[in-house]
Amino acid sequence: MNDKQHTIKAPVTVSGIGLHTGVSANMTFCPAPVNHGFKFQRIDLPGQPVVDADVDNVVDLSRGTTIEQNGARVNTVEHTLAALVGLQIDNVMIQLDGPEPPIMDGSSYEFIKAIMEVGLEEQNALRNYFEIPEEIRFVDNGRAVEIAALPLNDYRLTVMVDYNSPVLGSQHASLTDISHFTAEISSSRTFCFLHELEALYKSNLIKGGDLSNAIVVVDRVVSDEELTELATMLGKPKVAVKKEGILNNVDLRYKNEPARHKLLDLVGDLALVGRPLKGQILAARPGHAANVAFAKKIKKKMMEANTSPVPSYDPNREPVMDINQIMQVLPHRYPFLLIDKVIHLDSTTVTSIKNVTINEPFFTGHYPGNPVFPGVLQVEAMAQTGGILVLNTVPDPENYTPYFIGIENCRFRKMVKPGDTIIFRCQLLSPIKRGIAKMKGQAFVNGKVVMEAEMSAAIVRKEA
Repeated sequence: MNDKQHTIKAPVTVSGIGLHTGVSANMTFCPAPVNHGFKFQRIDLPGQPVVDADVDNVVDLSRGTTIEQNGARVNTVEHTLAALVGLQIDNVMIQLDGPEPPIMDGSSYEFIKAIMEVGLEEQNALRNYFEIPEEIRFVDNGRAVEIAALPLNDYRLTVMVDYNSPVLGSQHASLTDISHFTAEISSSRTFCFLHELEALYKSNLIKGGDLSNAIVVVDRVVSDEELTELATMLGKPKVAVKKEGILNNVDLRYKNEPARHKLLDLVGDLALVGRPLKGQILAARPGHAANVAFAKKIKKKMMEANTSPVPSYDPNREPVMDINQIMQVLPHRYPFLLIDKVIHLDSTTVTSIKNVTINEPFFTGHYPGNPVFPGVLQVEAMAQTGGILVLNTVPDPENYTPYFIGIENCRFRKMVKPGDTIIFRCQLLSPIKRGIAKMKGQAFVNGKVVMEAEMSAAIVRKEA
């Protein structure tokens, strides 16, 4: 799985008809900055409102997942979102000039194909994974649905479907590596049963449905008269039933294509939690309603975890900036360069690491019998961390120098000793104005706050 966030290199457009609305639309995937996430923009509406791809914005689950915000609605978002998750993309603005993404061939493959024509771009920020901390379970006894998420340092999904149908039978599909989504899952098309088709049509749904973009499973004997009525409904001169129990002459791409498509839907619906996931997802008979209810449970757990102020640090992950990259930005040098790497950096927040060792020169005279990392150097290390943040706001940081100009409400909570690893986090308290930044800084050791302060810094252009 990717460590860094990704967007796309250039805008790319797909066009087609919406499955349920029957309205033609152009959908353009556009590059987006770090921590932007997935957002849809209805450019056909006044003010071009934006709709966040968020589970709290789900308003309808009639055979697809529909989101709404700021007076704008986007229907059937799951195939689009599944494509982005499958490509491990984090930040995209999806501009749409209609109410629904094009159904294309009923899968996610055409979206992936278009995106890969322009390619992906790595961004200078770590992916903000939500790692499932403990078992999360959703059960709907009335529909015999059960979905569980288990802790795992990866993202794997297994889906089982059983429709009590002699044609479809029981099926299962698994995705053991998200990088295999394109090859193994993305081309699996949407499907429905023949007995559902007429009900969907009468419910004013599947206006854009076509035998070329959906699999219709024939689970009973059908008379010639019914086939004629179906042909009229679908606007076709003639329809037939193949021996596999599939309407017309559509060939299945996989024997378990329906189960694979259910897994595709699950990937897309779970994208609505707003962060990439790490965990093992096991789902029995999932559907959009269950997927969204489950996503809400995951998001609730995520929000509870966010109440903890302690940044996570995995030393095995590649940093956003190593010591050589830091030295390209900050003017400080040994023995006064006091941070070792940056593990997170966006427009408002930065997190750095300081490994405290007994070999540092100040320990020779600073409490030599009981070595303690000096508080004034903790402040300096935090200031250097904040300097990285403010320099990140200009396009040419090499031409600027950050200066520490003020400190307020500084408190030292615990002693820091050799062998400790300090995590520094600085966050802007307000937008930078006239080159002056005000930040809230905290330092953590072993999950405990050891120091905190409010700091002011200025960035000054170097003289030529």
